[in-house]
Amino acid sequence: MAISIYDLTVPVFTKLIPALQGVLKKAEADAEARKIDPQVFLQARLAPDMFDFTRQVQICTDQVKGGLSRLAGAEVPSWEDNEASFADLQARLDKTLAYAKTFKPEQFEGAETRAVELKFPQATFSFTGQDYLVQFVLPNFYFHMTAAYAILRHNGVQIGKRDFLGG
Repeated sequence: MAISIYDLTVPVFTKLIPALQGVLKKAEADAEARKIDPQVFLQARLAPDMFDFTRQVQICTDQVKGGLSRLAGAEVPSWEDNEASFADLQARLDKTLAYAKTFKPEQFEGAETRAVELKFPQATFSFTGQDYLVQFVLPNFYFHMTAAYAILRHNGVQIGKRDFLGG
């Protein structure tokens, strides 16, 4: 039995977005317990040339909404990147999870060969749907989710592999 584009996306995202929400809850509780200004975590980064924690979470959600939309042949929703608190990030993750749950398997029929084009200021990338998923969406999603996790762990938040993987 072949695995579908739907199977590789919606169930993955709807499991890992709640896991990321749990990591955020632990970070917020840790900041409160240790009397650390939450902005320390929200603006933290692993290296000077990396995005901060808030931006890592935003990019995770962008991969979900953009990836699912493009693979289903739908318009990608535009969301502002204006989150400034743990509550704001939780709301964005809630919105992302709700959006992911709107997709049905039949929307991804033919997605493997659907043409996907990404335009950036410096370059344009063209993919088939399958290549877009496995070479761009999933690697970027996991990279930014891992970076967000690592930023918090580096800052002493007591999280582990089970938190990353979710229940």
